[in-house]
Amino acid sequence: MLLLAMDTATPAVTVALHDGTAVVAESTRVDARRHGELLLPAVDRVLKEAGTALDAVTGIVVGVGPGPYTGLRVGLVTAAAFSSALGGVPVHGLCTLDGLAYASGIEGPFAVATDARRKEVYWARYDDARTRVTDAAVDRPAEIAERLAGLPVVGAGALLYPDAFPDARGPEHQSAGALAALAAERLAAERLAAGGGGFLDPLPMYLRRPDAQVPKNYKVVTPK
Repeated sequence: MLLLAMDTATPAVTVALHDGTAVVAESTRVDARRHGELLLPAVDRVLKEAGTALDAVTGIVVGVGPGPYTGLRVGLVTAAAFSSALGGVPVHGLCTLDGLAYASGIEGPFAVATDARRKEVYWARYDDARTRVTDAAVDRPAEIAERLAGLPVVGAGALLYPDAFPDARGPEHQSAGALAALAAERLAAERLAAGGGGFLDPLPMYLRRPDAQVPKNYKVVTPK
């Protein structure tokens, strides 16, 4: 097994290789405006660090969000392109929040919150680092503070709003290494159970409409 994992749903442009046992190489850079510029060089770096080539990859893991429209689609499109170039190797989608939850290592109930901009957060609740118990959602921090009262809250969204989330914890940013390790665990469990269902379709989880939209009173000016 050699999994190439990537996530661009948050400001962290993160890529990792996982051999089914451990992360063998990882690259993460936090830059909310340069996902398209940074992703492919990051893939190149981790392949060189691992001393391997892209055609050795047996599966692709990609964070499906939730996340802003532009950044999120960079990772998903790249994952699909690599799958096609490699003859259709499988693409395994995972909720971006699940990667942060897994990296936290928290054993009891907690939540994850990432920055959704517009003074909102993307969030979900977990029973432990591997078990999400709510769907991902987007809300203003004050609207969910009471629901998450008393719980640790992991991620950049929690750190941005300490009044709503007083027990804010790291990690702040997504790690493709954690995402890959979670995927490797789920793939191993699927083989043992001879079943599936541990992954999401590699489609974007936006949760809200993109900022750029056609004006309501748009007038067509081309000749009929």
